[in-house]
Amino acid sequence: MIIVDTALAKRHAEQNPVRVALVGAGFMGRGIALQICQYVQGMELVAISNRDTTKAKRAYTEAGVLEVEEVSSVSKLEENIRQGKYSITDDAMLLCEAGGIDAIIEVTGAIEFGTNVALRAIQNGKHIIMMNAEVDGTVGPILKVYADKAGVVFTNADGDQPGVQMNLYRFVKSLGVKPVVCGNIKGLHDPYRNPTTQKGFAEKWGQNPAMVTSFADGTKISYEQAIVANGTGMRVAKRGMHGPTVPTGTPLKEVVQTLYPLEDVLEGPGIVDYVVGAEPGPGVFVLGTHDHPTQQHYLNLYKLGEGPLYLFYTPYHLCHFEVPSTVARAVLFNDAALTPIAGPVVEVVAAAKIDLKAGQVVDGLGHYMTYGLCENADTTQLENLLPIGVAEGCVLKHDIPKDKVLTYDDVILPEGRLVDKLRKEQAAYFASTEANRDHLLSQLQNKAETSVA
Repeated sequence: MIIVDTALAKRHAEQNPVRVALVGAGFMGRGIALQICQYVQGMELVAISNRDTTKAKRAYTEAGVLEVEEVSSVSKLEENIRQGKYSITDDAMLLCEAGGIDAIIEVTGAIEFGTNVALRAIQNGKHIIMMNAEVDGTVGPILKVYADKAGVVFTNADGDQPGVQMNLYRFVKSLGVKPVVCGNIKGLHDPYRNPTTQKGFAEKWGQNPAMVTSFADGTKISYEQAIVANGTGMRVAKRGMHGPTVPTGTPLKEVVQTLYPLEDVLEGPGIVDYVVGAEPGPGVFVLGTHDHPTQQHYLNLYKLGEGPLYLFYTPYHLCHFEVPSTVARAVLFNDAALTPIAGPVVEVVAAAKIDLKAGQVVDGLGHYMTYGLCENADTTQLENLLPIGVAEGCVLKHDIPKDKVLTYDDVILPEGRLVDKLRKEQAAYFASTEANRDHLLSQLQNKAETSVA
């Protein structure tokens, strides 16, 4: 942040702002718009897209921007950008294609739509900031490949818990401490919650009940930890993670040595996991180890204890407040807050929330029929498990009992979806040899250019 704010101040002084566009004007999108328009110098929110443009206009109005123009063409959007005018549209692809925009922030939470936005933005040479862990956890690795080829950044965001974990992970590594757990602190986990049970909470905070449910039923935390795993190379110790629950308000430092089996933590590449009920919630933490006796002595002196696990934490995550920092990191420094380092390491698979019946069409994330569980990608592939990111819209071939994890053999996929095409590309690309990947990517790019809706 120290580097980022100085760089943005320079852009402000030069009257050369970073120009960003926003796709999605819901609860989080409105917060991002407010932050950029009112509190971030050196950055300009030039356009907002939403299916209902009245919501896009509302986001600008609440951010203090009263003069906006609805546009329906790339040329008109580009003209408005040149003239310093603000634009709204119901066509997100205009934002992806228009010149004069450095980066796109995608904040819809929709997988098929968000995948289309991300790929189109990349194809048009724009950095893409995903407030959409669902897309990232489903096809993020192959989108990162496309982004690298295009010379742009594909990244999750600072402020959201995965981004905060990754910042902390990088900090801990820079100390010479070995990170062995990246953890998330939650206040509730009940896989059987649904939009009906969460309606009151959602109304209190002005949020979408399905989105709130995806947090409560564990789907969202599964996605969050999956993309942290994909960004670090860590794995999960077991399907669904350990997810221990402690008495509400328990200080994390009091239980840190006993939360997870040490053999899971100290052996292998480390794990991603979470804990329910601990403080400081809703923060994040990294557990690290050090093998040098003198450094262990210093860590003890600095009140991190005798080990073997040393606790580092951030006691909050500030979501929309920090998203502009991610934009600046991408545009000005070509740096990602959190991005896959290779192929999938952890996936999020679909489990039945209730007894499901043959012929039913699977509903969306945070709804009534499924919840998400983390599973290591090699196991997911071996058992042909169905990622929850592709489950919506699938037709069930068989009855599925409650809590059973679905497989591809259990469903009929909808036709023509980009997310399914990218899943196949992702599997093929990362299964190929390094020498064959450039050739394969060229083939995939030609197909992708005709696949984006």
